[in-house]
Amino acid sequence: MKILITGACGFVGSVLARSLKEHREGVSLFGIDNFSRPGSEGNQTELGKLGVKLIHADLRSQSDVDALPEVDWILDCAANPSVLAGADGKTSSRQLMEHNLLGTINMLEFCRRTKAGFSLMSTSRVYSIEPLAALPVVVRDRAFAPDFSQVQIPALSNEGVSETFSTAAPVSLYGASKVASESLALEYGSTFDFPVWINRCGVLAGAGQFGRPDQGIFSFWINAHLRRKPMRYIGFDGMGHQTRDCLHPQDLTPLILQQISEPLKSSKPRLCNFSGGLDSACSLRQLTDWCDARFRSHSVGSDSNPRPFDLPWVVLDSTLARQTWGWEPKTKLQEILQEISLHAEANPEWLAFSNSR
Repeated sequence: MKILITGACGFVGSVLARSLKEHREGVSLFGIDNFSRPGSEGNQTELGKLGVKLIHADLRSQSDVDALPEVDWILDCAANPSVLAGADGKTSSRQLMEHNLLGTINMLEFCRRTKAGFSLMSTSRVYSIEPLAALPVVVRDRAFAPDFSQVQIPALSNEGVSETFSTAAPVSLYGASKVASESLALEYGSTFDFPVWINRCGVLAGAGQFGRPDQGIFSFWINAHLRRKPMRYIGFDGMGHQTRDCLHPQDLTPLILQQISEPLKSSKPRLCNFSGGLDSACSLRQLTDWCDARFRSHSVGSDSNPRPFDLPWVVLDSTLARQTWGWEPKTKLQEILQEISLHAEANPEWLAFSNSR
């Protein structure tokens, strides 16, 4: 089995590469990366030692894609993953679409020619912003939780947001690039007869994640707290009650190995949510409490001015994944936070390293 991972030197791609090597003997791994994300070049040496054949190339370039070796499967992990991308004045909207959509189209064309299977790592950010932003919430245990006594929204329950929740605009430019990628992937697979799986993931986190306020929040928060950097709760009540679930990418490996072993005409749903769920849900305030106990107390400022695309509570419902694949997240929230903190202690320049451009 030959597998090509796009964005192989990013956080998710590199974790999956290491985990696949641990779980499956005899797999040949290829990785492609253009090293546009600060910090990604730091994963080259370790992946090379594991036998991953790394290719410095850009998915936006047709000539680069044409030169790729034929493989049996593509894991598409390459993306600009920030919800503010293209709208923050720091990155262009066209460049975002070229990275996230054109790159996926080029890989789908590769699969059309070679009949390789295709797995897209997608995101909870494909779900419509307006109903989630307007969700009535209450504060419980220093975190927001939905107040279902005030409203009922289809496809939203105590378990979280399910796959049938609306993906209608607005979803952010980033979200739109992933919605479009999902739709095209399913169309290509159906039209040209190759297998496609769409894996919508909650917030992915773990040691080695590049930490920025707009992406990689768990890594950013722990590293910034440890280094006594200025920190702020932004938006809502200014108290950090906004809440997300948390998932370690290594927990996707058993799923991916099942998907690539499925027959071409499998009847299983092609799109599922995968998240840590309610058990891994954590607010910024709760994360600060954890950091205060793990390190020492650090003051966090407050700014109640809203930030574009922010949502008070997003937890994905993975019931369909459990019923379809028997999938459950294995790495607990406390393990993820501890793993990030140990990495932060061992790498004092991590924030500067992952924000170097």
